[in-house]
Amino acid sequence: MRFVKRVFLLACLSLGAVACGGGAVNAPMADPGASGGSPATPPPMAATDYFKTLPSHFPKPLVPADNPLTSAKVELGRRLFYDKKLSGNGTQSCSSCHLQAKAFSDGLKNSIGSTGAVHPRNSQSLTNIAYNASFNWGNPTLTEMEMQNLQPIINTDPVELGVNDGNRATVLAHFKSNADYARRFAEAFPNQADPVTQANIVKALASFNRTLLSYRAPFDRFEAGDGSALSEAAKRGLELFESDRLECTACHGGFNFSDSTRVSGAEQPVFHNTGLYNITNSDGSMNNYPPRNQGVFEITRSVGDKGRMRAPSLRNIALTAPYNHDGSVASLSELLDNYAHGGRLVSNPTQFGDGRSNVIKDGEIHGFSLTAAEKADLIAFLESLTDMAFTTDPALADPFAP
Repeated sequence: MRFVKRVFLLACLSLGAVACGGGAVNAPMADPGASGGSPATPPPMAATDYFKTLPSHFPKPLVPADNPLTSAKVELGRRLFYDKKLSGNGTQSCSSCHLQAKAFSDGLKNSIGSTGAVHPRNSQSLTNIAYNASFNWGNPTLTEMEMQNLQPIINTDPVELGVNDGNRATVLAHFKSNADYARRFAEAFPNQADPVTQANIVKALASFNRTLLSYRAPFDRFEAGDGSALSEAAKRGLELFESDRLECTACHGGFNFSDSTRVSGAEQPVFHNTGLYNITNSDGSMNNYPPRNQGVFEITRSVGDKGRMRAPSLRNIALTAPYNHDGSVASLSELLDNYAHGGRLVSNPTQFGDGRSNVIKDGEIHGFSLTAAEKADLIAFLESLTDMAFTTDPALADPFAP
């Protein structure tokens, strides 16, 4: 039995058979009125309808009891996600750094906030974040989606959406004074005298984010039994991906191709040092990553946590370049070279070092041989994880677009 199915079956055993149901996400309908005027209200939808037809190799995402999934909340969250009025200066929305066509990443080496501040990290894809055990490249404390969704709204270093004590009332006043938003907040959070709050904005955004599910890639059709869904090159690449020689599944196994995946609620965040850097600082400290990009170490200050980052899902990876936490790897070919070498040699004087000899690098990053043909096959497999339906799904798209 293949690794991805083995991990899924273990997840099913921990959740019970009812949590491992079948088909595609039955997300809210696109708004017929999105091209002009107020978007139309979708029909009511039970929370379970979002997950009832997931494919058989997908468990159902967990939803917190204090933020149940409803169509009213999801549709409100979708509007907030695409609305620049959510930023302190009205110039950016969540979607500014998470573009649907790029699997909800932005294609930049480093994301840029609403005030022009450059983020030290690369914008992560939001593909299947409903399954994440953590929601940041290197912060083990951000383990709930609602916690994470608040961060880009209020962060000050760097500023992202830039909502603060000086402009928060103005931002909320926009949504309170807009009749369509006022109605939607009331529907999403009934029985609240004043539902237009920052806390409810965060809950609505999290609800929409839980519907960003990608499950319709050629690989998924192959998993469902369609042997023709993958090319012969992609099939060879899959064998390589799961081989003991490459051990890609050590960090990117399971239905979501990430070991930092939550299906039962008990899973802990997992982080890895992949030997991307090995900098010796002027103070003599060794095995460093660049400043502001030291991963879990920035939270724990434990030397063994230097450079440890979350392994992102590989779903839609062909759409989310550049790669790694700082966007320093331009292509899938370069990415595979780094793993084949067992780390990366950096010649840049400010980041000089041989990551292959980083002594706190993960043991799984041991290097391997890879011919040009094998690399092409492996890339073909990674490209088979691209879900074009996900990137064009109108239920996930900008409801205000013409």
